[in-house]
Amino acid sequence: RNIAQVATAVANGDLSKKIDVDARGEILELKTTINTMVDTLSSFSSEVTRVAREVGSEGRLGGQAEVEGVYGTWERLTKNVNELAGNLTTQVRAIAEVASAVAQGDLSRSISLEAKGEVAELKNNVNLMVANLRETTRAKDWLESNLARIAGLMQGHRNLVEVADLILRELTPLVSAQYGAFFLADAESVDGALAYIAGYGAAHDVLRGHGAPGPGLIRQAALERKRILLEDVPPGYITVHSGLGEAAPASVVVLPIVFEDNVLGVIELASFSRFSDVHLAFFDQFVVTIGVAINTIIANARTEALLSESQRLAQQLQGRSDELQRQQAELRRSNAALEEKAHLLATSSRYKSEFLANMSHELRTPLNSLLILARLLADNPEGNLSEQEVEFAGTIHNAGSDLLQLINDILDLSKIEAGRMDVRPEKLPLSKLLDYVDATFRPLTVDRGLTFEIEVAPGTPRELYNDERRLQQILRNLLSNAVKFTSSGEVRLAVSVAEDKPDPDGLPMLAFAVRDTGIGIAADKLPAIFGAFQQADGTTSRKYGGTGLGLSISSEIARLLGGEIHASSTPGEGSTFTLYVPAGCAASGPEQPPPESAEPRTPPPGWQTDADDPWQSSSRLSRLRQGPLGAAFAGRRVLIVDDDIRNVYALTHVLGRLGMEIVYAENGREGIEALEREENIALVLMDVMMPEMDGYETLAAVRQMPRFAGLPIIALTAKAMPGDREKTISCGASDYVPKPVDLDQLLEVMRGWLAGEREGDG
Repeated sequence: RNIAQVATAVANGDLSKKIDVDARGEILELKTTINTMVDTLSSFSSEVTRVAREVGSEGRLGGQAEVEGVYGTWERLTKNVNELAGNLTTQVRAIAEVASAVAQGDLSRSISLEAKGEVAELKNNVNLMVANLRETTRAKDWLESNLARIAGLMQGHRNLVEVADLILRELTPLVSAQYGAFFLADAESVDGALAYIAGYGAAHDVLRGHGAPGPGLIRQAALERKRILLEDVPPGYITVHSGLGEAAPASVVVLPIVFEDNVLGVIELASFSRFSDVHLAFFDQFVVTIGVAINTIIANARTEALLSESQRLAQQLQGRSDELQRQQAELRRSNAALEEKAHLLATSSRYKSEFLANMSHELRTPLNSLLILARLLADNPEGNLSEQEVEFAGTIHNAGSDLLQLINDILDLSKIEAGRMDVRPEKLPLSKLLDYVDATFRPLTVDRGLTFEIEVAPGTPRELYNDERRLQQILRNLLSNAVKFTSSGEVRLAVSVAEDKPDPDGLPMLAFAVRDTGIGIAADKLPAIFGAFQQADGTTSRKYGGTGLGLSISSEIARLLGGEIHASSTPGEGSTFTLYVPAGCAASGPEQPPPESAEPRTPPPGWQTDADDPWQSSSRLSRLRQGPLGAAFAGRRVLIVDDDIRNVYALTHVLGRLGMEIVYAENGREGIEALEREENIALVLMDVMMPEMDGYETLAAVRQMPRFAGLPIIALTAKAMPGDREKTISCGASDYVPKPVDLDQLLEVMRGWLAGEREGDG
């Protein structure tokens, strides 16, 4: 039974049981044999389990089963297990050795042991993998080394043609090609034209000259920016020839060179054999490399061109700077010379102004007495002069008036040149201006047998905002010239709106057109007539007199008013002078009291004028004495302070005949003494330019005396320069009348002060 239990345990895989009962004889032998068998099985099982665990679980190779005392099948079984473990160890170690070599970069090793079945397949796969890796690495090394080599060859080159030739000489044989062409893109071309610049093999003969290829694969590759590969090229497409023969290539590749999406060029290669995958991969990387290189060369070329241009511009700038410095030095010298000339001109202008002021005084002073006395003679209050003598007196008065007008013209020209002629616009009814023109020129045209007409076009404004005195001065000059140069026919003044002549505000100007049927002016003389002292006939034998200042002054005044004067004429038929002025003009200076010549010249009550009298304002003292003027003057005492006895003489005769009592002083000091000495002085007529104590000092001294604070003092002066009126009023004068004295104006001013109708400005 014990033997049966052990046998059953062994059958169930339990080798720990043994027969432990006592036995003798054959049973003992059976017991011993069974127990030995169990021990052998246990030892064999333990060793096989150990080897299996080391190889299978622990991964340790090289282990062997060691079972002692086994024979026969057990020995063969042990040897088979050890052989299995040894073969597995050899194969795995061979694969591990090759894998370790590959991992360390050694692709020269391979598995060389004999193997069968799946192990043989594994061996072959590993060897194939190593071979592929070896080939790939070799291709990669070839690709990278050639890329680096050609890139190194391109370094230092600046000429694109040389670089293109170098690329083809290196690239074409490298990829076993026999034909090559290099096309460079034109950066300045709108359509991206490509020009042939280098070739290899037969390309020099096929593409002669530096031309641009037409539509084709070259242009298509550039447009698509992709490689184009042609295989199985048909016969006759391209012929590659040498000295021994010629043949058609098998493959053609077109490679666009692109940098940052910009096509720089195209390379075309042809080969007798097909291009390998390595070659195609090389092309893809190579065009990127040469794209960077070519772009660098182009950028360097542009940089060099810009640098060269910059240096050229810098040299030009330096030259211009030197020239500018020279010009600046010259300009400084010129400025210094101009400043010196300006100083001389200012000095000259000051001397000129002083000269004109003094000459004005010296000329107006004798004119004052001449005009007054001529008018007294013409009045002939005693009736003791013949008609011819009265006519002589009128001629003397007219001549003096002409001389006065010349003086005024010269002073106006001086004011214009000095920029001191002011414009003082005011509301001016058009009818008032035209009434003045009609009253002034109708008697004159009637006397000369001319027709005089004034026309106003419909739509003309009824009111202007302009300087009345300046407009009168211009129209007076234009109409005077028209009357002077017209012996028969008519003189016409037409007023209208000039739609084609806008003012600075865009509004139409007014046109005053003076037309005559006179002698006319030649076309080549028209530009000259507006110059100072210029006339159409400037010869000494000219028929018509005049200074030639009128049109020059009128043109400048028109410009000050914001307008202009145009002239047109036909010799023998007449002339048209048109004054264009804005309906409203701005003042040219600050508001100031009107100048002396702007004083109203309305005749005093009882003063009768005769339109047919050649000097219309000639006084009729006998009639004035019977009117309001005589009533205001009768018995009143007037002090005349003047160093010119001629003026005193003339004024004494005029005022004496109007019933006034005259007190005379030769200078300012005597005038003050006369005021203190004489009683009931009602009014003072004071000259400004006097020796010892001039009128300015005298006025200031008199106004400091309380007794005479309200005494009317009228300043009389021949120094009628700009600013004189304002200066005289500021010194204490009540009023201001320029010499030569206009008796109408003087008597009206005196009557106003004596009657208490005027208020002092000072």
